[in-house]
Order: sequence, then structure tokens, then C-alpha cells
Amino acid sequence: MTTIEGSVALVTGGSRGIGRALVTALYERGAKKVYATARDPRTVTHPDAVPLPLEVSDPASVAAAAEQARDVTLLINNAGAAVNASFLDAPVEDVRREFETNFYGPLLVTRAFVPVIERNGGGHILNVHSVLSWLGVAGSYSASKAALWSQTNSLRLDLKPRGIEVTGLHVGYVDTDMTANVDAPKVTPESVAAQALDGIESGAFEVLADDLSRQVKAGLAADLAALYPQLAA
Repeated sequence: MTTIEGSVALVTGGSRGIGRALVTALYERGAKKVYATARDPRTVTHPDAVPLPLEVSDPASVAAAAEQARDVTLLINNAGAAVNASFLDAPVEDVRREFETNFYGPLLVTRAFVPVIERNGGGHILNVHSVLSWLGVAGSYSASKAALWSQTNSLRLDLKPRGIEVTGLHVGYVDTDMTANVDAPKVTPESVAAQALDGIESGAFEVLADDLSRQVKAGLAADLAALYPQLAA
């Protein structure tokens, strides 16, 4: 089990949305230090957070962050992109760009920080997925999050013998800037952050942070037409 109190955390994409809520919640639960990363660290507004520049798709930037944050015991891979490129019509570069951020970005950051966490006696990694990890309705975004879900499941097995636990967080619509134009029920970033940290502290393999994620996960064993009604038309 991982205890938040006294931990040193790093949250990628820590300047807004779920990332910002996670930074706040970590301090409220007694984290000793929280690195909040952003492409522009000046956008990190939490008064106690340690701003850290990071572009997750840039190996040099990732290496520099790992060199600076050598006391991390808890890594939260939250940074992501929502390109939603069509597999048939969008430039392939748009699809590749989504994977660079949503799949290879967390992989690069994890590979850089696993030795750090090991040297500090072990700890925890949380990867932020999506309900669209299980629903292929958003083109490149769905595919990249499905790939990240698979990466998380593999890393959980690889890292358990090394004293590092891994949790995957799934959520649908969250009330952030990204969903401002979406007319659907939304959960708050604070609710997602609280459930994510509960999952870390309880050693949960997965956290399903809203009703939509719970419903879709429960339906994965059904016929595909149940998940994609248009197939039954």
C-alpha cells in the first residue's frame, strides 16, 4: 500500500484540470512535496507546488525533469492531448502526434522515473486513462488511450517485483476546459482527484471515477453491438 502522507509526488500536466486538482489533493493529504509539470511552468498556480518544465514527448525534457526531481516516490502521468484524428481522413501525422503525447509520453516519463522511485524505496505510478480506452468512438484519441491502458496493465506486472504499484484511472466527462462545449453529465476534477488518491492508498489496480466508466467497463463482456448500437442498425 502507498501512503500519500509524507510522499514526494510528480504530476504531469499539473497546471490545470484534473492535474491541478490532483496537486491540491496531494497536499491536502499530507504530501511532503509535489512537482507540478507543464510546458510553461509559469502556469502552475498552486502556492506550494514545485513548478517543473516538461514536454512529455521530448526525451531530453523528460531526462532533465528526472534529474531535477530525484526524490519522487509517486508518479502521476496525467498530461495528455485530444486530437481525435480520423483514421480515414486526417493526416497520419495527427494520429502520430496523439500517440506521442498519450502513449509514448507516459512511457518515456515512466522509464525515466522508475529508477528514481526504486532508489527511494519503491512507490506508486498512476496513469490517467479514459472511458474511451474501451470505446473506439474518438479516432486517434480512443486508440491512444486504449494503448495506454494496455501499457499500464503490462507495467503493473513488470514493476510489482520492483516495489512499485501501478493504478489506472478511467473517467468520462470531467468539468474542465476540454469539455466546456460538451452537453453531458460531468464529474468535478476534485471528485476525480479524490477517487484517484483513494485508489493509490488502497492499492487498487483500477479506479473508475464516474458512472459512465463503470457502465462501459461492466459491458465489455457483452456483444459488440451493445457497446456500438450503430452496428445493430
